[in-house]
Amino acid sequence: MEHTTLGRQGLRVSRIGLGTMTFGEQVSQADAFGILDRALERGVTLIDTAEMYSVPPRRETFGATETIIGQWFAARPGVRQRVVLATKVAGPSRGMDWIRNGSSDLTPADIESACHDSLRRLQTDVIDLYQIHWPNRNVPSFGALYFDPSKDREYTSIHDQLVAFTRLVQAGKVRHIGLSNETPWGVSEFVRVAEANGLARVVSVQNPYALVNRVVDNGLDEALHRSGVSLLAYSPLGFGTLTGKYDAPGLDAERPELGRLARFASMRAQRWARPETLAAARRYNALAREVGLTPTQLALGFVVRNWRVASTLLGVTTRAQLDECLDACDTRLSADVLARIDAIRREIRDPAQ
Repeated sequence: MEHTTLGRQGLRVSRIGLGTMTFGEQVSQADAFGILDRALERGVTLIDTAEMYSVPPRRETFGATETIIGQWFAARPGVRQRVVLATKVAGPSRGMDWIRNGSSDLTPADIESACHDSLRRLQTDVIDLYQIHWPNRNVPSFGALYFDPSKDREYTSIHDQLVAFTRLVQAGKVRHIGLSNETPWGVSEFVRVAEANGLARVVSVQNPYALVNRVVDNGLDEALHRSGVSLLAYSPLGFGTLTGKYDAPGLDAERPELGRLARFASMRAQRWARPETLAAARRYNALAREVGLTPTQLALGFVVRNWRVASTLLGVTTRAQLDECLDACDTRLSADVLARIDAIRREIRDPAQ
């Protein structure tokens, strides 16, 4: 397994990471242990989670994924030292009133309290990469297309958020900090404020990057490159749409074994299940078959080898899926195939934005 360094501060991670949002909902603790064991065996050392997981988020499963990972650490003495552990503090409420009573702000006290709760659930003394799951300010995200300044409100400033994260770093609770679902302006401002005030500097941004969602290419890539901040790509398979399993028309809710989009009605309302996203995925999946690849090979070959991506996060529900995806990550696409991918994008842009 290849490794890379995030940001300018020397955090070494595997080029493939394991996303764990299915643990505690689709994946039992016993099966999660098997997936984690297999990932480590195959050289994956970056494990990513979040306080709000599992997904789809529910009051009953809040913190379940972190708890499972903590139990895995407890059952595998010595494993924690081999893992780069990343987790996230949830941003302001998006209808989840069980997180900080539905607060519309993320205060320094919230950040510190959430960190301590995550440390307890994860059964560890330190988080290697602590990330803000989504911005505290008004931004278009999770499928929203346009910035609307009329929705601006008072919120804890980037400066004060960074002060809280810096205190956690200084206390030895956190080694490095990062962002998620962030914009070009947000990345640049977090870096500017940190450098101007001697505060902890973000090393990474975790955003979606897939054939059906290449919004990163619309300016965030320049901001990351010039700021020395690394991209952790999530949903490289477009929530399963780029595996070919949803190529039949519609999403058959009678076949929940297909995956999250078929199993959960709340997820069928998201950007990944839009008709235009499914149609675009079928175009890319057809291209894969035309050039002698599986859809998974095309999708992961595109993301993993992209110069913009430091590490790619895989989300799986079985060890067999994990092995298939890890094998597909070795795929190298020819210049001709990359050109054909770009030709499709020129037509349909980013339907899962």
